[in-house]
Amino acid sequence: MKRRILLVDDELAILLTLKAILEMNGFEVETAASAKEAAGKLRAREFHMVITDMRMETETAGYDVIRAARKQRYNPATAILTAFPALGSDWKNAGAHSLLVKPVGTDDLLRQIESLLIQHEDAKGKSGRVPVKAAVAAQQKSRKETFVRKAG
Repeated sequence: MKRRILLVDDELAILLTLKAILEMNGFEVETAASAKEAAGKLRAREFHMVITDMRMETETAGYDVIRAARKQRYNPATAILTAFPALGSDWKNAGAHSLLVKPVGTDDLLRQIESLLIQHEDAKGKSGRVPVKAAVAAQQKSRKETFVRKAG
């Protein structure tokens, strides 16, 4: 089972770079260039995770994306990606599960995403939903095997 991520950023270079990195590591990625576009995509499809830039059409557009994601019955994990980490705890109050600071290294980004997805799915499992730890573990194993084959 591929995990689907909605990636939201108004900077095309960042959007395409992160999309490529995530897809090379086994994620299915959809993109949006604004909070408004993201809200429409959140209603149209289910996502395991939403990663959004903070400053887009407004200084706090990322919070609009987080609020739209939190309204979805499928309850995706949410993270704000920002170059301005001085948000205090506002990001938590807005409902985001994690804060990712740009620039972030590929390995660190992937590790943080995997960790957040596992924690979020475990929490959903405790609330009566089935966790997807097995799918996460299978995807990680597959990714490692692919890497070993390429390296060998």
